[in-house]
Amino acid sequence: MATPVSAFGHGRQLLRAARSRPLSRELSDAYGFLRRAARSAAATCRGGTMTAVATTELDLEGHRRELTGYCYRMLGSAFDAEDAVQETMVRAWRSLDKFEGRSSLRSWLYRIATNVCMDSLGSGQRRARPMDLSATAWQPVVDSLAAQRVNEAWMEPMADERILPDSADPAEIAAGRESIRLAFVAALQYLPPRQRAVLVLREVLRWKAAEVSELLDTTVASVNSALQRARATLADAQGESGEGFDPLDEDQQELLDKYVDAFEAYDIDTLVTLLREDATQSMPPYEMWLQGRDDIRTWMLGPGAECRGSRVVRLTLNGSPGLAQWRAAPEGGYVPWALYALDVRDGMVTNISTFLDTRLFTLLGLPETPPE
Repeated sequence: MATPVSAFGHGRQLLRAARSRPLSRELSDAYGFLRRAARSAAATCRGGTMTAVATTELDLEGHRRELTGYCYRMLGSAFDAEDAVQETMVRAWRSLDKFEGRSSLRSWLYRIATNVCMDSLGSGQRRARPMDLSATAWQPVVDSLAAQRVNEAWMEPMADERILPDSADPAEIAAGRESIRLAFVAALQYLPPRQRAVLVLREVLRWKAAEVSELLDTTVASVNSALQRARATLADAQGESGEGFDPLDEDQQELLDKYVDAFEAYDIDTLVTLLREDATQSMPPYEMWLQGRDDIRTWMLGPGAECRGSRVVRLTLNGSPGLAQWRAAPEGGYVPWALYALDVRDGMVTNISTFLDTRLFTLLGLPETPPE
């Protein structure tokens, strides 16, 4: 039987081998080349041309965050969303001379981003959480780590500040967080791509039906029909998620303080008292998921005990309280290990979503070692 460390290690080898991220580098290089070429061409022309290029660049970049949020909801992957937005920017730069201004720059960029996402979704693979693939929870034993899928199959988390617009309106902030909850984004993945786009544009971004019909080159009646079908599917697919997360809520902050203290001390008996009796835990790339305090406790004191001595910091992932974990390294110091998104309801943790892909640390701008 595999030891906990060797089983975890094999999973991480799969994650590293699954995707080397050549697309991101190619897109970044292409985007950078196009921007430099535009500046170079402008520099040989009239002075006003250089200003126009700089203004266009700022205009395009000004939409990056909201486009990333749109692509993330469409694709369910932080990495794929970043790639899709970069591809959108590349296509936009290449086609600027064809932009006639009959629609807004924002609408034009969303049309490009939608086409990029549709192309990406052509494979038909649906990203999911472990509990979306199996209705029955697993046993909390190391043998459960044998079942793995490469990371292209799994939902990935995203930091709020990378996809949610700045707002001073509490209602708008709350609605934005709800629209990126893991349970909601996972449910979106059940929808056909076109219905997915319609629902996100209409229900999340509040576009008018006529605006969506123009973007998708279809009729208002078709948009309304697609929205009705999408709503029905979503109602069946979406499971329970946590209550709205408010960083200013003192009760929620107290719960998270207790969770962090218990985890860093690896006081599992205290930690499980913070979980609801039927709480769940998942850990892609493993298909395993657990349910119930007792099984989660057994796991944490068994195969999960290598996390003893870790350091964690708090962050916000997918509109929920989150943690970044650095595990103690055998040779000393700490190494990036996992991200956690927690669902909280009625003062208890109801779900722990664990993500072992340490490339997410780099993507989300987290340091290699925990802050002092």
